[in-house]
Amino acid sequence: MSCCDPNGTGSPVPEDRAIGRRAALKTLAGVTGGIAVASRGLPARAAGEAVSLAFCGQLLCVVPYEVTKARGHFAAEGLDVDLVYTRGGSAAVQALVGGAVDYAASSFDVAVQAFDKGARILRFASTGRLPLFALAAGPRSVAEVTDLASLAGRTLGVSALGNADHVLALYLLGQAGVDPGQVRFATLGPNLYDAVRLGQVDAGMVQEPALTLLLEAGGKVLVNVMDIDHAHRHLGGPYEFMGIAVRAEERDERLEQMRRLTRALDKGLHDTRTIPVEEVVAALPRELVAGGNRGQLVDILERHRASLYPETPAIDPESAGRVIRSLASADLIQPDFPLDRLIDRSVVEG
Repeated sequence: MSCCDPNGTGSPVPEDRAIGRRAALKTLAGVTGGIAVASRGLPARAAGEAVSLAFCGQLLCVVPYEVTKARGHFAAEGLDVDLVYTRGGSAAVQALVGGAVDYAASSFDVAVQAFDKGARILRFASTGRLPLFALAAGPRSVAEVTDLASLAGRTLGVSALGNADHVLALYLLGQAGVDPGQVRFATLGPNLYDAVRLGQVDAGMVQEPALTLLLEAGGKVLVNVMDIDHAHRHLGGPYEFMGIAVRAEERDERLEQMRRLTRALDKGLHDTRTIPVEEVVAALPRELVAGGNRGQLVDILERHRASLYPETPAIDPESAGRVIRSLASADLIQPDFPLDRLIDRSVVEG
């Protein structure tokens, strides 16, 4: 399961959970974790070839898509892209497989596990090169929990066993030579912040803004895989995360459209990494970002955007391979998973 799947159950999601952008945003605005801010309204739909693209509503995942749309890069390629917010990456992939949308963006672990279960999809573009997690010690544990090795005999909070944060924690421990069997895992659902802050667990796999709030409360980062330097140090490099898939049987007939989509996203990724952060925030839908701490969101994007978002939408096989190894180490897929049958690098490189 992905960090973008808030219930963490892995249960099938009905196709009708891929809902319209405006309706979904009204729901998602209440669960963005406190980093929402006031922004402008939704941009008017542009004339062009209609394309529907579903993805999870996690705020840091959606940024390049909304920036690409708001700055007119889709329209410049003759595309009228309807961004369909779903309640999790698994729901987006299910909407794609079920024929409800043209494309789906999800974390790579969701795409891999869907393919492994028989979904006939092709992943052809990347918009996120790092997972949205940090392993942090709580304020009451910082004296004793100073690195990964010191987690032996301690309790680590995750959303659920088998979820992306649990899988990543296992991989980090293994990379550091720590026996995961020496670490107690507490399953806490998606809201780990209070449990870590209050010392109910020694450390936790947290996202933003929980990471920022924990640091303000006196906690400490052990590994922040939202930081590219930490990713190189602890994972060996980037760890493929957000990206787009198409139904495999439609690849050839949609190829030119896919290339236009990736050309637009190439420009959108550049803008996401380089334009003033205030302009990035202004591109986000009002319903998603209204009513929160503007300064906090700006700081979070400024701190993470160069690490989280790739320079181009081309998929890095080594980055994808790290996800395969982490899923295999957690016994969620076989080590010989056929990666070359899931990813299609020729769309961007062609």
